[in-house]
Amino acid sequence: MGLTYRTYLNGTRIFGCNKCRTHLSTTDSIISKAFQGQHGRAYLFDTVVNVEEGPSEDRHMTTGLHTVKDIYCSRCRSVLGWKYERAYEQSQRYKEGKYILEKQLLTDVI
Repeated sequence: MGLTYRTYLNGTRIFGCNKCRTHLSTTDSIISKAFQGQHGRAYLFDTVVNVEEGPSEDRHMTTGLHTVKDIYCSRCRSVLGWKYERAYEQSQRYKEGKYILEKQLLTDVI
């Protein structure tokens, strides 16, 4: 298939995949650190790079029903979190188009 192009980030703190250290996002893109994932604490990010999205599915979460897509590392294909596609409750609409990365699945690259 060929080589996959990956984006390399600059910044004071870069988060990467815990398994292969591929760059994912920076502290500048964090919206909130007060989220819960399947493996513990998670961060809500405005933008991430070097991920692939899975199929959409509806999930019942602590804040209500959401349509989400799992996101995977583009290099090693590890599950990293999910992307919010749709929030059914008005108070949760700020999450739409945003990403959850689970803290336990991340590492500091720089």
